[in-house]
Amino acid sequence: MALSRLGCCRGGLHGGLLGVGPVTVPANCLRRVLRAPEPAPAWRALRHPAYCLSTKTNPKAILAAVMSQFKYANGKYESFLERTFPRFYLLYSTFLKGVRTLFSEAKEVRRIKLNMSLQKIDFHQLPYREMERLRQFRRDLIKAIPIGLLSLPPFANYFVFLLMYLFPRQLLIRHFWTPKQQFEFLNIYHGMRREVYPEIIDGLEQVTRFVADQQLRDQMQELCTKVHSGSHPEVAKLLAVRSLFEGHPLGLQRLRIWQVKALSRVLFLTPHLPIFFLRYRLRSHVLELQHLDRAMLKLGVSELSEEEVKMACYSRGLNSTHLSASECQKWLKQWVQLSGELKDSEVSLLAHSMVLLSTNYLGAKE
Repeated sequence: MALSRLGCCRGGLHGGLLGVGPVTVPANCLRRVLRAPEPAPAWRALRHPAYCLSTKTNPKAILAAVMSQFKYANGKYESFLERTFPRFYLLYSTFLKGVRTLFSEAKEVRRIKLNMSLQKIDFHQLPYREMERLRQFRRDLIKAIPIGLLSLPPFANYFVFLLMYLFPRQLLIRHFWTPKQQFEFLNIYHGMRREVYPEIIDGLEQVTRFVADQQLRDQMQELCTKVHSGSHPEVAKLLAVRSLFEGHPLGLQRLRIWQVKALSRVLFLTPHLPIFFLRYRLRSHVLELQHLDRAMLKLGVSELSEEEVKMACYSRGLNSTHLSASECQKWLKQWVQLSGELKDSEVSLLAHSMVLLSTNYLGAKE
């Protein structure tokens, strides 16, 4: 624009020089042409790039800019909480991490379910990690459903938050426990199921006193005596009495009511149900563990991470919170060796082995 104006002025001057006649150039025209350009307003440089985008800018770019600002503000807020309220920040960060983990697991479960539907396979045909993911997610969901129902009425969520803060072990799933709480709560739960371990061993000793086969009777009595005295039984000794757990007197359908209730507590199942339902739940859960064991054998115990090994031991009756990863792995290899030898009709021995193999193993009794 300035160059065009300057060109017009020069044209006028040249015209005068060529004899057309003198042309008068206004002074304000020359000032406008020769003046320095004005600097851009300072407030434009201070604006965030998201506000400088035109309406034709890609919406994804706007969203990315807004999200970056949100993450920046959220980071500032979290650092403020960590400095000012460290205890509250621990709960806050645990809650956020739990929500992210829960949503991630929900997506993973949805993917597994979709693949099962497309490939037309059953639960026990899945790889170990996918099978364990489905099993654990179902247990977490069952525990979370009552909390969700309590939160439905208006303003009830505030009351639910208070209950969750006061009773985290009873109401929250494992994703929302702090590391300290997880260690403490797992020990509490194991202590609750360990209370029935002596009762189960005494029951085996009492029932097998009347077994007709003297060799089996003596082997079972010797096994119970060794466990009572603090010895850890060998897998071969357990397999030697497997026939007692298939039918009479220790088959799952032949167990007495108090035995079924005690074994249900070992598996964290409520004993306050009708006996036929208790037997059904006990059998289905032990068979589920056996399917997991077979998938674990295909994968290999050595392929599991430290966390996976410890959780596998814990769900099979061993308190793994006080044990090292190598100690847990050694025990788990014994367990899958036993489980791999048993038939579906011998699941009663597998249920009792949760007690027999874990009672005196190293520091598990601590």
